[in-house]
Amino acid sequence: MADETKNLLPQVFFHGPPEFPAYLKPKPYHNFHIINPSSLPSLHQFISTNPHNVSSITAILSMGLYPLNADILQSLPCLRFIITSSAGTNHIDLDECRRRGIQVANAGNLFSEDVADMAVALLIDVGRKISAADGFFRRQIQPPASWDFPLGSKISGKKIGIVGLGRIGLEVAKRLETFGCTLSYNSRNKKPLVSYPYYSSVLELATNTNVLILCCDLNDQTRHIVNKEVMLALGKGGIIVNVGRGALIDEKELLKCLIEEEIGGAGLDVFENEPHVPKDFYSLDNVVLSPHSAVLTLESHMGICQLVEQNLIAFFSNKPLITPVI
Repeated sequence: MADETKNLLPQVFFHGPPEFPAYLKPKPYHNFHIINPSSLPSLHQFISTNPHNVSSITAILSMGLYPLNADILQSLPCLRFIITSSAGTNHIDLDECRRRGIQVANAGNLFSEDVADMAVALLIDVGRKISAADGFFRRQIQPPASWDFPLGSKISGKKIGIVGLGRIGLEVAKRLETFGCTLSYNSRNKKPLVSYPYYSSVLELATNTNVLILCCDLNDQTRHIVNKEVMLALGKGGIIVNVGRGALIDEKELLKCLIEEEIGGAGLDVFENEPHVPKDFYSLDNVVLSPHSAVLTLESHMGICQLVEQNLIAFFSNKPLITPVI
C-alpha cells in the first residue's frame, strides 16, 4: 500500500552521478517521492527506456555539471520545477524554462563566503608558492643541500581587480581589504554604493592591476572574457584566480602564457571542459589546481541540504520558492 501511495505522488528525479552526494537527498516528504539515482539509469537513459514513466517527473534536483538543455526539457512534459545544488545556472536552458513556465531555484548566496575564502586561499598559494614549495620538498630523496627555491610574491598591497562584484566578489573584496590591497572591479554595471574604482572592460582592469579574480557568471558575453590580450595586459608578474566558471578564461591561451611565463601564475578551481582538465597544467609549478571544491565545506553541505528540502517543500506546497531564479 505504501508503494502504491508513492507511485501516486509527483516524483523528484536526481540528475547527477550514481554516487550523488547523500547530503543532497531530502528526507521523504508526504507531498512528493524521491527517486534514488543509485538504483536508476541516468536521466537521459530513463527518458528513453521509460517513456511511460516520464510524465511522473514533476521536479528535478540537478548538479551543476549535468546539463538540462532544451532537448531534455522537451522530453519531460510534466516538469514544473528544477532545483540546482549550485549557485550558477548556466547548465540549465533558462529560456526554455521560461517558455514552459518551469520554475527554477538555485543555491542563492549560500556558498558566497566559502567561495571567497577559496579565492583568497588560491591567491596566497600561487603568490607565495606554497604548493610549489611543498612539491619541491616532497621530490627530494634527501634533505636539499640548499634552500634554493624561487622567491614568492607579497600579497599585501597588491592591486587586485575583481571581475564580477556580486555577493562573492564583495566577500572577496572584504577579505582582501584586510591585506591592505588596492581594489578595483569590472561588472555588468557600475555599483553606485561601491567606492572601488570601476573599469568598463576587463582589458582596462587588467592593465591597471597585478591580479584578476574571476567571480562572475558564465554567459555569451563573459565566455573567454579573459583572452590572450587580457593576460598580456596583466603582465609577467600577474596572477589570475578563477572561482567562477572555467570558460571565463581561454584555457589554451592561459596554458601558453603560463608555460612561456607571460603571466606569473594562476589559481584555478574551475575548468573549461569539466571534469576534464588539460594534463599540461599538472607539470607547471606556477599554477595551483583545485577540483571545483570551493563550496565543499561541512557547513555548506549542511546548508544546501536544508535549502534543497525547503525549496522542494515550498514548490509542492504552492508557496514562494526560497531561492528563486525564475
